[in-house]
Amino acid sequence: MEKLRKTLNKIDRKGYKAYKGIKGQYRFNGYDLLIDYVQGDPFATPSRIRIRVETGKSGFDPALFSSRPRNIAFCDYLTRAFSKSIAHHYHSVGGSGKSGLLAIDCGYQEVIERTSVTASKEFIEARLEVGLPAAGRRVLAQNAVKIFFDYMPKLVGQSLFTESVDMNALKHHIQLFLNQEHIREEMEKRDIAAFVADGSVLPRESGISSRPLKSGVVEFQSPDSLRVTFDLPTGESVSGMGIKKGITLIIGGGFHGKSTVLNALELGIYNHKAGDGREYVLTAENAVKIRAEDGRRVEKVNISPFIDNLPMKKDTTRFSSGNASGSTSQAANIVEAIDAGTNLLLIDEDTCATNFMSRDEIMKQIVKDEKEPITPFIERAKGLYTQHGISTIMIVGSSGHYFNVADTVIMMDEYEPRDVTDEAKRLVEESSVPNSEIALHSGRILMQESFKEGRKGFKVKPRGRDKLSVNKSDIELTYVEQIVEPSQVNTIGMIIDYIHRHYSSNKKNIVDTVDTIINNIKEDGLEVVSKYRNQHPGNLAFVRKHEVLAALNRYRNLMIA
Repeated sequence: MEKLRKTLNKIDRKGYKAYKGIKGQYRFNGYDLLIDYVQGDPFATPSRIRIRVETGKSGFDPALFSSRPRNIAFCDYLTRAFSKSIAHHYHSVGGSGKSGLLAIDCGYQEVIERTSVTASKEFIEARLEVGLPAAGRRVLAQNAVKIFFDYMPKLVGQSLFTESVDMNALKHHIQLFLNQEHIREEMEKRDIAAFVADGSVLPRESGISSRPLKSGVVEFQSPDSLRVTFDLPTGESVSGMGIKKGITLIIGGGFHGKSTVLNALELGIYNHKAGDGREYVLTAENAVKIRAEDGRRVEKVNISPFIDNLPMKKDTTRFSSGNASGSTSQAANIVEAIDAGTNLLLIDEDTCATNFMSRDEIMKQIVKDEKEPITPFIERAKGLYTQHGISTIMIVGSSGHYFNVADTVIMMDEYEPRDVTDEAKRLVEESSVPNSEIALHSGRILMQESFKEGRKGFKVKPRGRDKLSVNKSDIELTYVEQIVEPSQVNTIGMIIDYIHRHYSSNKKNIVDTVDTIINNIKEDGLEVVSKYRNQHPGNLAFVRKHEVLAALNRYRNLMIA
């Protein structure tokens, strides 16, 4: 502890790189400070530090984080506690560039496994970013002393010891997560694809906020015909709308809440914290949101179940395009999702290619079937479920043709759901929609040539929530809508770099490659993919294989055999 103070005083006003001398481990009262990485410039990526507390001294019972679900929830709570402590008690010391920055990767409404806090029988660790203070490019030692000796002990005391943590709130946070996991298991047993609890608050504060709307909210109430009840491990029960596997339509007038429901369902793949309003909005964990995506890269995808007989005899069993149309991009998105193992497609008609979704009878009389290369989704939806077990939940606002193939029809009426399945079925004749055999097959081999090194090696740089740069080739992730935070993009970048470093053959299927890595993460933790493991990165968050594959499939240098 005093060694760090002496070193800081010694380098005061020296060139910024003098900070490199503080790297190391220091013993403070009740915890260890480990400085793993020291930035070389006040404008560069901030320094990385760890706060390590012996579990026995922290006061936390190891039973609180004894299983993977408990550990995820426990670490999430402590991360949020540390973040709140920084917000309430830390006042930036200032300086040039990122001087005075002090942050922990906290996330938003979702409770996701991350590297910001880790817990074991031996230690509890918090990983933070620190902007070491400078005036220009000169060390401001006294400001650094304030961070490490004045503020840090208070922040640690407020966050990593039972004396200052609300233990009832912590236990509730963990139990809520366990309840959510329990319901997911029960949903699968009952063939339920999605669940929305009574009393849920689905609208968000704004289009750029994930926090719940506070005023003028209509709480969700299930129609009696769709209501199911789950008994929780605590002895309590939760009731709400259960959407069975199959084909479900969500209909209704404009601004009546259709998209609000679907938006909640697409993020129901994650568990949410207490107070979010969507605590018990739960969707099959492999559900994938599908949309058209004009201009995206497609590399050797078999879109023939939806698009075939293109002009000039272009092969759609190995379809490639650097600028896919709305219909070909949507077909590729569906096939890639199926290839990745989804059992549930989430679709909003408003973001789809119109000609991909359906064709009316009048149009068929003018443009004969033999002249139309697109087999619309309406003619494939039923077969996807009956032949391959792939359900669909879809917003339909303009085409009643889908009533022919629907198993359930839910109408949103002023934000209240109504089961109108029987009424919808009475309006259509017995289904005349084709249900032909759908052959789904994929043998997409990831080629190592996809990851050629540039002049400065192989560079991967995350750029927020919506973009990832690989050797200066940008991967657009804006329409991969189930990514919720930049830390997940950081993880995707690490996985791509890991593939570059560890997979040198041209024999492995792209899905199998990602599957193996995700299983390694579940077994050994997120750090297994980081080439900075000795620097203990604290800004990684778990991401599904579906989003990793979505990023790879949008990579413009991807090569598939």
